[in-house]
Amino acid sequence: MAATLRIALAQLNPVVGDIAGNEAKVLGALDDARAQGAQLVVFPELVLSGYPPEDLLLKEHFLRDCRAALDRIAAQVRDIVAVIGFPERADDVFNAAGVCADGEVRGIYRKQHLPNYGVFDELRYFQSGDTPAVVEVDGVTVGLTICEDIWQPGPPLSAEALAGAPVIVNLSASPYHAGKGAQRERMIAQRARDSLAAVAFCAQVGGQDELVFDGHSFVVDHEGRTMLRAPQFTEGVHVVTVDVEAARAHRLRDTRPRQAARTARADVDHLGAFTTGGDAETPAVPGPLPDLLPPDAEVYEALVLGTRDYVEKNGFRHVVIGLSGGIDSTLVALVAVDALGPDRVTCVTMPSPYSSSGTRGDAHVLADNLGVELLELPIQTVMSTYDELLAAPFAGREPDLTEENLQARIRGNLLMALSNKFGWLVLTTGNKSELSVGYSTLYGDSAGGFAVIKDVPKTLVYRLVAERDARAEGPLVPETVVTRPPSAELRPDQKDEDSLPPYDILDRIIEGYVEHDLGRDQLIARGLPADEIDRIIRLIDLAEYKRRQNPPGIKITPKAFGRDRRMPITNRYRE
Repeated sequence: MAATLRIALAQLNPVVGDIAGNEAKVLGALDDARAQGAQLVVFPELVLSGYPPEDLLLKEHFLRDCRAALDRIAAQVRDIVAVIGFPERADDVFNAAGVCADGEVRGIYRKQHLPNYGVFDELRYFQSGDTPAVVEVDGVTVGLTICEDIWQPGPPLSAEALAGAPVIVNLSASPYHAGKGAQRERMIAQRARDSLAAVAFCAQVGGQDELVFDGHSFVVDHEGRTMLRAPQFTEGVHVVTVDVEAARAHRLRDTRPRQAARTARADVDHLGAFTTGGDAETPAVPGPLPDLLPPDAEVYEALVLGTRDYVEKNGFRHVVIGLSGGIDSTLVALVAVDALGPDRVTCVTMPSPYSSSGTRGDAHVLADNLGVELLELPIQTVMSTYDELLAAPFAGREPDLTEENLQARIRGNLLMALSNKFGWLVLTTGNKSELSVGYSTLYGDSAGGFAVIKDVPKTLVYRLVAERDARAEGPLVPETVVTRPPSAELRPDQKDEDSLPPYDILDRIIEGYVEHDLGRDQLIARGLPADEIDRIIRLIDLAEYKRRQNPPGIKITPKAFGRDRRMPITNRYRE
């Protein structure tokens, strides 16, 4: 029996539907793991199809192509064992892990716990597996699990550990939200302690539409100590040597599981025993252990990765941003430049008669500091043309929100014209606080292809700009961008707080009502003002139709608008 097992975690960034490209990534990582002396290499959940593949899973030819890719990869798996996520078409469709060794697919494990909450729809597509499974790699029994399998206490992990597995692997595609990586690592460390087994967690990394996957793969030993932690938001193949004897010795001293272990082996599939030729006497390989990013830096990097992958995976070469000189467009510009480089970003300032000299100047200074192209397209003449055109039907009515919204729609039209002419992707600049209460203009500032900060509350916007500015080597964000009271600048002396409560109060109401589904009385119990609660809840409910028409954007909170929070537009229930 081997005393150690050298495990590689292939933290990859697949592209949904790019089976050939994903196959090439897997083969490259396989070579890398083999070169590092790994005996076992683990890949993310559904790495061949990308995650989530959604209704591609309803296409028989897509499922056939995924299986054909697995078979081609398996033919090249020798002197190592590879566990690879793929969608299996059998009597039904399963979220599966193929065990590849000796040039073949030697066994298949099927995910048992299918998440169907939040952003997940796995019951729409998959049948659940019903049997835990293990393999032997150079004499070491290894339990197989896929993502949600390990979030649920008990089987299959506990059954596999009782059946003698001192090592459990988990193939994962776990979507990111702020702080989730640390939570995940703590939870899995507890599972390891409960089962007295080392756990190797291999995660997907990258952006997929509204979701970001942070990577943060890791290995914890049987006492929950982290032995390897892959860098967040970055691809890579990372290897660590697990001391199998330590877990076995601990089990000898803990007699509590013995009765359950007597029958456990009969309830677990044994998918085969494989010899890789790995040398158990080879010196142990310590895994990397980078520190986790601080909270605001972590969110910022998630936005950068999500933006880069949305742009590049969808074939865009360039983005365009309406740069107002305000805090929101500043953050979007910072993220875009860090994601793509300044030569792939164009900013457009579109001043109206209500634009202050301060915001106009700040837009120019920021663009210069970032090194991006800045176009200035004044909109006063276009506003006058609209006023003349609408003079007759609007006769006898005072200017109101209509004229304010026309300004936003003029700007949206100009940005979309640049997009059409040059093939640029428009990045919108609205934040979660505005999106929640409908403080935006349909077909105006909401017009575009990707909403970078649609899930970022306004108070967090300020922190993220400060976090990025602190990293700059020279002048970056003008101080007045941060200190100036926020304003849409659509009428004289307009301030956001003329229409909304202070953002620290607004964001607390939104967090409670949207992310935690709290009612009015619960929000009052949190010390929030009743009159503001009533007003904001009403605005949130009324703005649902607007949110449905917004572009996709990056999820960074536990509950984002879109596929995460699904409320009916036609809805008469009120708090």
